[in-house]
Amino acid sequence: MSRVEIKICGLSTAESIEAALKGGASHVGFIHFAKSPRHVTPQTLAGLAQLLPASVKKVPVVVDADDATIDALIAAGNPQVLQLHGKETPERVAAIRQRTGLEIWKVISVKTAADVATGNAYAGAADMLLYDAKTPEGAALPGGMGQRFDWALLAGHKPALPWGLSGGLDADNVIEAIRMTGAPLVDVSSGVESAPGIKDIGRIAAFCRAVQTLG
Repeated sequence: MSRVEIKICGLSTAESIEAALKGGASHVGFIHFAKSPRHVTPQTLAGLAQLLPASVKKVPVVVDADDATIDALIAAGNPQVLQLHGKETPERVAAIRQRTGLEIWKVISVKTAADVATGNAYAGAADMLLYDAKTPEGAALPGGMGQRFDWALLAGHKPALPWGLSGGLDADNVIEAIRMTGAPLVDVSSGVESAPGIKDIGRIAAFCRAVQTLG
């Protein structure tokens, strides 16, 4: 497995899970957000979760979800991690973490250096920050649109928490992204798709190979 951890996100089929496992992914993500082309129900999550070994962490992704929704996903998938991709406040994040006992990742949407700094407010509330590109105002989705931000904003940045990089990554640019930012984890979704929500087995393999070339 690469020294840089790999999360393949937005999986919805057995074939894509198999490709992520073959590629050496450390985490796999499942989107529970009705507007997303990658949306999976708790019932679908339950079936997919059974395909994963304990060594690969399951990460449901939610957007401003209520407790009942979170509980349903936990019951279905028995995940180790929960990713929050909405406008959850530090207080809400801390409450979810305390109530569920799960490792909590908070997505920080980035366009400017000021956006990067907002992540520090989650120290003591989240376990990890995931820096992602800020989507256009009024966009239907908070992420998964293949957009990237200026990675130079993270060069030399000392986050208050463990962190990872997301947003517009693919097999062609992930090495540059890691070298510029020093990211210890990279997260990809649309960059390994042939169409929105349709994972491409070859692109998953290529992405994982690229990361692993870094040793």
